[in-house]
This record gives sequence, C-alpha cells and structure tokens, in this order.
Amino acid sequence: MAIHGRLERLLGSLAPDQLAAATAPPGPILCVAPAGSGKTTTLVARLAWRIARGAAPSRTCAVTFNRRAAANLRSRLAPLIADQGAAAGVVRVRTFHALAREILLDAGRPDRQVVDRLTVLRAMTGERLPPAALRRLDDALARAKLDPRSTAVPATILRIYQGRLAEAGAMDHDDLIVEAVALLTAEPALRDRWRQRCAALLVDEVQDMDHAQWRLARLLSSPADDLFLVGDDDQTIYAWRLADARRMLRLAAELPGVRRVDLNTNYRCPAAVVERAVGLVSHNRERLAKRVRAGPDGSGSLCLVADPGDDVARARQLLGGWTDALRRAPPGGGPTHAILARTTAELAPYAAVALELGLPYWAERDDLAFDPQDHGSASGWAVALAGSTPWPAGLGPALAAAAARRVDIRRRGAPLHLATVHATKGLEFETVACVGLDDGRFPNLRSLEDAADPARQLEEERRLAYVAWTRARRSLELVYDPGGPSRFIREAFSPRELRAAAAAGSFRVVPR
Repeated sequence: MAIHGRLERLLGSLAPDQLAAATAPPGPILCVAPAGSGKTTTLVARLAWRIARGAAPSRTCAVTFNRRAAANLRSRLAPLIADQGAAAGVVRVRTFHALAREILLDAGRPDRQVVDRLTVLRAMTGERLPPAALRRLDDALARAKLDPRSTAVPATILRIYQGRLAEAGAMDHDDLIVEAVALLTAEPALRDRWRQRCAALLVDEVQDMDHAQWRLARLLSSPADDLFLVGDDDQTIYAWRLADARRMLRLAAELPGVRRVDLNTNYRCPAAVVERAVGLVSHNRERLAKRVRAGPDGSGSLCLVADPGDDVARARQLLGGWTDALRRAPPGGGPTHAILARTTAELAPYAAVALELGLPYWAERDDLAFDPQDHGSASGWAVALAGSTPWPAGLGPALAAAAARRVDIRRRGAPLHLATVHATKGLEFETVACVGLDDGRFPNLRSLEDAADPARQLEEERRLAYVAWTRARRSLELVYDPGGPSRFIREAFSPRELRAAAAAGSFRVVPR
C-alpha cells in the first residue's frame, strides 16, 4: 500500500533514529527510548506504518500501562489509519488490565467487579494497621500473586484475602493478569484466537512489566514474535510493583533474535539537564550501554539552589520567585510549574505556602493536616498518612480561612503541580524544582535501610532522580542543603560548582 497524506508527513518529520525505529522490519524488536526522545510519536508512526505496509488493523494490538497513555495513543493513531480506510477503534489499544479483562470475558468468565486491594485490606483489618504496614502487605500480596516463585506472604494469608474477594464476587487488578495468563496457558483455542488478534503486538513502557505481564505478552506474541517493545531501563522506578531493570538487560536471552533500535536524542530538556541527568544515571551498573544527547535546540537552564533554610523557608523562597509567572498563567491552561519530591511529606510545606500566597495548585493527595501542637505557622503542616484527617479545632482565624479556601485553591489544571517523583513519570513541565536533595532524603534513607538489596535499591533511587530531572522542558532547579547535599548532587556536579552554589546561593550550570 502506498504511503501518503498524514502518515507521509509524519514520517517525513521524524529524526533519523525515530524513522529507523518506526520503519524497522517486523520484530522482535527492542526500541530503547530515553526520556524526551519522542517515544509516543515514534510508536504512533510505527503502528500506522505497519498497517500501511499490510498488517491487518484488527490483528494489531498496542498495550500501555495506564489509561491516559492509551487514550493519547488511540486519538493520535485514529486519523492516520482513517486515511487507510480503517475505522477508529479497530486497532486494539489497551492497558494490560483492560486487555486481560477482555480475554477473560471472551473466555466466558463473569464480569466481576474489580476492586482496589488497599481498600479491601483496610476493611479486613478494621483500619487497625498503620498505613505503612498496609502498603507493605499490599506489596507482598502483589508479589505473591504475580510471581509464582515469591514467598512474600504465607499461603494462608493469601487464601484469606482471596476468600474475601470471592465472598464479594470481586477481583483485584492483579487477578486480571494472573487469570488471563492461566486461561491462555490452559486453553489452546483461546490462546490461538488471541494470538490472531495480537499478531502484531506493541508494548509500551516495557521496563515497567512485572513477571505476569511479561508472561502475558509472550503468550500472545509466540511463536511468530512480531513484537515491538518500547522502553527505557533508566526509567525503571517501580520495583515495588515488581518492575525489574534486569528484564531489559537479559531480553536477548529471553527473546531469541531480538534486534535493538535506539532513540538517542532528548528533545525535551535543556542541554545541561540532559548532560547531568545522563551522567548521574551512568553511575548505575544494571544499565544498558547507550549514548543520549540533547536536541538541536537544547536551550534552557539548570540551576543549583543551595538553601540551608528549613522546608517552609525553602518553600517561601521558591514559590515567591514563581509567583508572578504562576499568576500570569491562563486559568485552566494546565500545569506549567512543578515541585517534585521524593516523598509526599516533603510537599506539605509547599501546599501550605501556596495557600498563603493564594496560588492555585494541584496535588493528587488532599490529606494535609495541621499539627495541633504548632498553632498558626506554616511549619505546622504535616501529612496525615492515614488518610484525610479532620481539621482540628482551635486553629487561628487566618489558618482556618486558608483551610476553608483550600477547595478553591486546589484544583486540576492549576499552573502549579505538586507531586512525588513516582507520580510524574510520563509528564513534563516548563519549569521543575526537585526539592529535598539532601543527605538521607534523596536517596531516601529508609528505603535503603529496608531494602533486601541496598545496592540495587540505590540504583533505583538514582533512576528516580533521573526521572525527576528530565521532566523539565525549559528550567530545572535542584534545591538542596549545602551542609549535607545528596550523594546524587555530589555525583553529578563538581566540588567547584557546589562551592560556587554555596557561596552565591545558586549557580547556573552550563553544558561542559
């Protein structure tokens, strides 16, 4: 089929590395796509090009990790395949969980309610367990379900939990994957039917796959293995969800004949950010060798902000400098500025100061509470990890008024975005401040102390920093205490640069 119209223009707009990936012969292929490399554009072009070259739309499937990514991919693909006479929706673009549910329904399984496991665990324990213990139990149950080799929880606990789900006629999200894998393994006719429907299979964010998701992808793609895998081992930050950076490293052994194509340009970030972020993550041992360069523009800034003040003072200094830009942002125009932290607790002072300044912001969690022992100061803000906590009586009038207007200040689409690093992979902002780059905070000391393998956990913490730094399109500020800088600051910047930042309060970094 001739390539024309929108697809021809799209292919013509691609950089050479993107074009090579989009038009590579049928798989198995691993496309290594670093942050800001135009991964989604390449993936859309790949799907449309395969269909233009004869792949049946109804036998083509793309799998993503969240609904936002699936919707984006679906909307961008629709006009390209419409030019080729394919109706919107004929190409399956699904999340892993949606695809698994479709397989279960096709096998005649009842459409059970899918519930959140943490909600079930809270009900089972009567909310007697502290939130941290609940999260550990949640993670352990996930490991027990998704990896048959796991001994994360005793079998009796898993049986009790599964029994509670069965009583309610429900299942959790991991059950979708596990049961789909079991059915495809046991029923050859079902497996053959779905291999026809996924004859050309593309998997996005392959570094985030757990054992069961990888098994599902292999069951669907074998034996032809017309499989296009897209991902970046440097962005593997969900080990607690059983993602493993080593899966991409050993792909050649697990998928014979796989060919690798690399996207090697970060078009998103300033050149100085690309250089220092890549230099930082290069300290990791469990990593594919690669070269990543900045795009031809590469303009923008990277600043070290050496601030020895307490968290509230830091918040006031940072947001005070952003106030004019945030107030000029058009209402509902979406986030332009982001404050990223390693933990949720570190965001509380920034939410408090945003309220003080009347700056609209968005944060996923709305469970900030005052410490009753600290009346009337922004430093009294803390995170109530057990969930939304009622505002205690006795607040000063000014703080009570601030609490009352929180509903108006905190809203989606606000120009200021407050988030943990884990919650921002896949997002980007004009201006980013990564805060709390202090010794013991980032990398997070508790995560290292609790890890079964601290060396591997340190590498994941380093990947988290890489993800945080590469969210910035135009400006990145790295905020740290010069009296105790994070080891990541010391790894990425020279002693001379750190001395200059400490002396002046900030230091603008230029590419080497």
